[in-house]
Amino acid sequence: MKRFTFLLVAFIFSFQSFAQEKTEDNPKLVVGIVVDQMRYDYLTRFWDRFGEDGFKKLVNEGYNFKNNHFNYVPTYTGPGHASVYTGTSPMNHGIIGNGWYDKFIHESVYCAGDDSVTSVGTQSDAGKMSPHRMKSTSFADENRLHTQMRGKTIGVALKDRGSILPAGHTANAAYWFHGADEGNWISSSFYMDDLPQWVKDFNASDRVEAYLKPWNTLYDIETYKESGSDRNEFEGGYRGQETATFPYDLTKLGDTDNKYEILKASAYGNDITTDFALAAIDAEELGQDDDTDVLTLSYSSPDYIGHNFGVNSKEIQDTYLRLDQNIAQLLQHLDEKVGEGNYTIFLTADHGGVDVPAYLESVKIPAGYFDSNEFTERVKEFAEEEFEEKELIESVYNSQIFFNYKVMEEAEISSSELQSKLAHYILQLDQIDKVYTRDQLSGGSFTTGAGAAIQNGYNQKRSGDVVYVLDPATIVYSKTGSTHGSGLMYDTHAPLIFYGNGVKKGSTTQRTEIVDIAPTVSAILGISFPNATTGKPLFMMLDPEESE
Repeated sequence: MKRFTFLLVAFIFSFQSFAQEKTEDNPKLVVGIVVDQMRYDYLTRFWDRFGEDGFKKLVNEGYNFKNNHFNYVPTYTGPGHASVYTGTSPMNHGIIGNGWYDKFIHESVYCAGDDSVTSVGTQSDAGKMSPHRMKSTSFADENRLHTQMRGKTIGVALKDRGSILPAGHTANAAYWFHGADEGNWISSSFYMDDLPQWVKDFNASDRVEAYLKPWNTLYDIETYKESGSDRNEFEGGYRGQETATFPYDLTKLGDTDNKYEILKASAYGNDITTDFALAAIDAEELGQDDDTDVLTLSYSSPDYIGHNFGVNSKEIQDTYLRLDQNIAQLLQHLDEKVGEGNYTIFLTADHGGVDVPAYLESVKIPAGYFDSNEFTERVKEFAEEEFEEKELIESVYNSQIFFNYKVMEEAEISSSELQSKLAHYILQLDQIDKVYTRDQLSGGSFTTGAGAAIQNGYNQKRSGDVVYVLDPATIVYSKTGSTHGSGLMYDTHAPLIFYGNGVKKGSTTQRTEIVDIAPTVSAILGISFPNATTGKPLFMMLDPEESE
């Protein structure tokens, strides 16, 4: 009996010591970095040009998941940011696009739009935003709940959706950049009634104004061998400059009434974001107590630049060489303010991007452009002729077709019949690769391939009745610049690097998915997983025996 009592006391003491050690070992700050439109191969393509203290430091001293993918479509900014932080796909968190057609109110809605709140920091409507359309919690929400709301969450991004969705429903604050003629960081009454003094001070300074200057390459442009020629026919460029070639005088190119907007679409947008994030770390005293804080940080400018100039441009290369310096600056600041080993970082993307199809065609790779307006007219005409009824198609949005159920009911037209006949017709059209119906997506279970990706991105309540998939490298876009949205490798293969507290060094080529990030962070923190999580913790990085 004495021996049993001794062992019990020893066990309790050991458990308490373990629990105490675990609490002490938790990171004081988690920084989630999402780079908007970052393909995985930017890491490898520009590797030799990076310095030692940015991307290379994260990879060399952290854990690199080389085969990380989005497991759903559409691969857009809103769904991407939501999926990273909720640990699930649009099927569950409900952010099925940057915008979508709401069949209940019969109009398009924006993923972060919220008319019930007011702007803070601007008189414009740019602040009428909140996460109310995101159905599930983020790991930042779960951390707030776990710490009885003592752990802070601050969201920062140029794009409102890149700040709001990651920060979740319980964030202390989310800030985004309102360009136009103001050039200020703003927020919404969802979070606060007035901007904190430190944000007002930042806005009143000349830090943003200082970036209205020429943008030239960081290094000699002749050494940028990892990207295409500076002058070509596949880039958009800026209004006011005849050619899409360096240098760009942003002061002259900025619209008088909209002069700060151009900064978002330049490499300096990342500088502005970094400056503000560092100010937030200091002013909010992130990582300065025993309750873990969360900073959600999204770099939006690479997406604007990719859309404008394309993924193979000198502009993209220069943007990433400069972003490498931003990452180094952030790491140095965290070491000084929070302490080396006291924080955890992950870096990923919200989607990738396709090579400009016109460029692919020029080198004999199949690609093309899809006329969505013509397609919509043909679909409506077919439905009307086949069923002898007008207005059966209510909307075509994000490669989804929404039926008019009121007209169908009055005409006694079966949804299943309309789905089936429309799907068969659409599949015969040029540039269409696959078609899925609501009956298939709601009643079946796809485990691999395009069907699984479509299903993971399909929300039964919000999505349409027929979903179509275009041929590879076929897009709805201008003939200059890149875009994204598909379930193909160029859009789904995104970087994922963990670094810092709770992370061992290493790498893997095992397939991982974007929905695995949130449960992994939750496991590191010892908190509940986000409430709709479908991903799994990345055991190869977390479990010691996996390194043997």
